Amino acid sequence: MTFNNFLFIALPYIAIVTFVVGAIRRYRATGFKVSSLSSQFLEGRKLYFGSMAFHWGILAVFAGHLITFLFPTATLAWNSNPVRLIVVEALAFTFGLSVLVGLTGLFLRRISNPRIENVTSRMDVAIELLILAQVVLGCWIALGYRWGSSWFASDLSPYLWSIVKLNPQTEAVNAMPPVIRAHIVGAFVIIGMIPFTRLMHFLVAPFHYIVRPFQLVMWTWDRKRVRDPRTVWTQHRPRNN
Repeated sequence: MTFNNFLFIALPYIAIVTFVVGAIRRYRATGFKVSSLSSQFLEGRKLYFGSMAFHWGILAVFAGHLITFLFPTATLAWNSNPVRLIVVEALAFTFGLSVLVGLTGLFLRRISNPRIENVTSRMDVAIELLILAQVVLGCWIALGYRWGSSWFASDLSPYLWSIVKLNPQTEAVNAMPPVIRAHIVGAFVIIGMIPFTRLMHFLVAPFHYIVRPFQLVMWTWDRKRVRDPRTVWTQHRPRNN
């Protein structure tokens, strides 16, 4: 097996298997510890601005990559209009810069604040540096190799689908510039590292809060009335009674 075959055939499967098995095992073994281990109570102001820029940016960038991967034909059809193509490229680069600025701020906060540094592990530093390098490569590609959404749809999407179909076709990806290949490898490395880092928290995000029934939260109350057993605690009959 050549080195390129390892990077673009073996590595993707190693990363995916590690991600699936590792995530399931970690959740089953330490489900209550699967979180981002928030340090907001230690210092919230810098966290807020860095976190907002990073999270909104990464969500938009991930959504763009996912849509192009899932719907390459529709992406190429959309990009057939030059104005729409320019808008897509400008938005993608803007959100990429948002991720870069936000993550840089979070990383500087982590290594410059003694209180945050005390709750920082080596894996925290490693994954942040890896993501930071990945974002820098992405911005470099956006500037140096224009119209990425189009060549992603025409070249990278077929390669990724060939991985999914267990029939890897690496001709197109092997012909790409080194910076793009490094970006692809970095993505698979990050996927394989997720079960061992704080990135696991996105798998247990409380999305069910969006559709769950409302909760009654009492900020102030009459102690005597609340403690009186004759007081009705809810206006609606519970569904499980």
